[in-house]
Amino acid sequence: MSEFLPPARVRAILRLAQPSTRRFLPGLAAGVASALSAVALLATSAWLITRAAEQPPILYLSMAIVGVRAFALGRSAFRYLDRLTSHDAAFRQLAALRVGVFERILPLAPAGLANTRRGDLLTRLVRDVDDLQDFPLRVVQPLATAGMLAVVSVVGVWLLSPLAALGLALCLVLAGVLGTAASGSVAAGSERELAPLRGDLADRVLELVENIDVLTAFGVLDARLEGLAGADDRLRLATLRRSVGVGIQGAVLSLFAGAATVAALLAGFGGLSGGSLPGPDFAVIVLVPMAVFEIFAVVPAALGAWRQVRSSAQRVADAVPTTVPLEIPIESDADSGRDAVAAMSAQPVLLLRGVGASWPGATEPGVSGVTLRLGPGERVHLAGPSGAGKTTLAQVLVRFLDYTGSYTLDGVEANTLAPSAVRRVVGLCEQQPWLFDDSIRQNLLFARETASDDDLLAVLDRVGLGDWTAQRGGLDARVGERGALVSGGQAQRIALARALLADFPVLVVDEPTANVDEAQGDRLVRDILATATEDGRAVLLISHTPVPDELITARVTLPA
Repeated sequence: MSEFLPPARVRAILRLAQPSTRRFLPGLAAGVASALSAVALLATSAWLITRAAEQPPILYLSMAIVGVRAFALGRSAFRYLDRLTSHDAAFRQLAALRVGVFERILPLAPAGLANTRRGDLLTRLVRDVDDLQDFPLRVVQPLATAGMLAVVSVVGVWLLSPLAALGLALCLVLAGVLGTAASGSVAAGSERELAPLRGDLADRVLELVENIDVLTAFGVLDARLEGLAGADDRLRLATLRRSVGVGIQGAVLSLFAGAATVAALLAGFGGLSGGSLPGPDFAVIVLVPMAVFEIFAVVPAALGAWRQVRSSAQRVADAVPTTVPLEIPIESDADSGRDAVAAMSAQPVLLLRGVGASWPGATEPGVSGVTLRLGPGERVHLAGPSGAGKTTLAQVLVRFLDYTGSYTLDGVEANTLAPSAVRRVVGLCEQQPWLFDDSIRQNLLFARETASDDDLLAVLDRVGLGDWTAQRGGLDARVGERGALVSGGQAQRIALARALLADFPVLVVDEPTANVDEAQGDRLVRDILATATEDGRAVLLISHTPVPDELITARVTLPA
């Protein structure tokens, strides 16, 4: 029973996947009308052919002739309307579902996703969310259509032969129960495993593609390829087991479709020979089960789809938090503190007193007891060994992590402001800046959408990339996936250019020399500090490497 009764979190995701009643009902009505037209077409055709063999006056056949034409057209027309309206509703709801899932996971980013496998998360947010469109299309609507069709068909046959109707009802129940049980015994496990196996395969592929140079250099590429092949084999076998289950289910349905036809034949034969059941009616009760079972075949398939949809919904629910961890600040109101930020001076003073912070799920604090002051034009060097909490502090300053102690901007406590409001004042150049697989222009414009090409070229010249940009062919030159076509130093300079465009009064630069050699790193640090403080902004340089005294105004060292 628990297989069909999902927990509350999964039900919440499924409610997001189900279109509203107003959008869902037209597709359901068209689907039921199409199914009834198909059954009515076969029943009317059987009655018409049999009655015509008795050679009555054509007048007695006219309504049946019209009915055959109407049901034939209706079956196709309603089928088209069913597909059009039901898919439109599902796809519209899928768009809302994607946005809803993204909005629910956004509060965790980036600090709360630090330990998440990127490939698996991508599969959850793309493939698993896409699979949820099957909930209205392959689960809810088919079950509702098949249920209504079965009831109407049994009632219709009952009016002609109660015994045949009982046989049809019994065969429908047995086909649904035994077909589902037979398919589930073989395929239920694989249907639940498909989504996790796809996530594992995607994660392995992404890791292999992104790190192929390192894996090759250390001679472990073959081992990773073997692991990838193993993941692919597991996914293929799970898919094969599901296909076997579908085949068994089809065999069971065919068996009971034949049994229902034989039962109707036996039930109606006595009435036919005794004269109580006309020949055309006999043909109807014998042939109707074939049409009914053709449509009723979706019931076990729908229950199999339900297991797969439920698995995908569970994975999406696991990716979406019910509550945001205490270590992550909540964006309760994006406008919170906007007036306070607007009232701050153009160059606010950043002050920390005994600040500490922890990462979600960590048992020990990532940093504690930090005290520093960062005023207009000041350049503070934050040093410390690896693991001392330098990056953790950077995440605190831009409010990706919550904090203990006191952190103020021009005397305003940062936790009284919306995190997005703080990020309008304090900017971060990360240790590994994210560059989009696009042009230099597009990688800069999202910092200031209104910037002209002259603005972009000017800021690139300020950070020492003017000649380099010209040599690359201008602003349209691409930087490659995650900056694959630029060096580590150039990526840092592009990140600095973005920060200058955004015009942050306070700039935090995290380990800018991590991906460059010593000589280039020294030039990079000098350029960053000189350029960033030209306009009087404050700069916090986080680095474990030494920085000359003449480049900075203060030092803060974190203990190991």
